Amino acid sequence: MNDRKAPSFPAHNHDHGACVSGALGRAKRRCLEKGIKWTALREQVFQHVTASHKPISAYDLIESLAKDGKRLAPVSVYRILDVLQAAGIVHRLESRNAFFACMTAHDGNRQTVTFVCGDCGCVTEAEAPEAFRALGEVAKVARFHPLGTIVEIDGTCGECTGRPASC
Repeated sequence: MNDRKAPSFPAHNHDHGACVSGALGRAKRRCLEKGIKWTALREQVFQHVTASHKPISAYDLIESLAKDGKRLAPVSVYRILDVLQAAGIVHRLESRNAFFACMTAHDGNRQTVTFVCGDCGCVTEAEAPEAFRALGEVAKVARFHPLGTIVEIDGTCGECTGRPASC
């Protein structure tokens, strides 16, 4: 049995400030490591993405930023999101064309599965190298050469089903 942690959805009443603080620290370190300039505007966009554990569309992000008095053009927001994705600190939820902050520390080799709760809308991710190895084997047998693999799973988190969040 492996000792990898199960994906963890935060309790609905958790201290989100601690999540944001940890994510912000990791984001700044990751950008420094990758030689990506951490600007005030990138930080502001990142903080809006980390406002909850729910994905946010670029246009909702524009509206959220506008409430703070910063009206950005869509192209500017997408450029910033591209930089934050390249740094591995924001991920795109492909099925919803929305973005969420990386709340866990993992390397750039992102072999993670994204879990999306259909009830509360929260998103979390978990490393799943075995799943990617299995998908690679299936592709090999099929003589198929994938260019990328995205795994998103819709369901209900433990908080919404009444089970402990760590199950």
